[in-house]
Amino acid sequence: MARKTKDAPGRVTPKGTKPNSRVSSPAPSSRYTPPVPKEMKVSPMWVPVLMFACLGIGMLMILTNYLGALPGGASNGYLIGGLALITVGFIIATRYH
Repeated sequence: MARKTKDAPGRVTPKGTKPNSRVSSPAPSSRYTPPVPKEMKVSPMWVPVLMFACLGIGMLMILTNYLGALPGGASNGYLIGGLALITVGFIIATRYH
């Protein structure tokens, strides 16, 4: 009698298939799969325009404050206003898709 040797540790083909048949696709899973979005979210055109406007005006306000070109001379109010505009620009940038 021939001695049995085990070359592979387990089943080679998926369960329920025949050795000569082709496997076309795996069986559907019972887990929930979220639907693929049909279209991507696109921000309106005013979002990037407002973002760059706030960032640019904020930087110009701070720069012109240091140059003394704003009415009333150098003031902390202009610095705070410029930083506030830059902050608003960054907040709007997080909403951009």
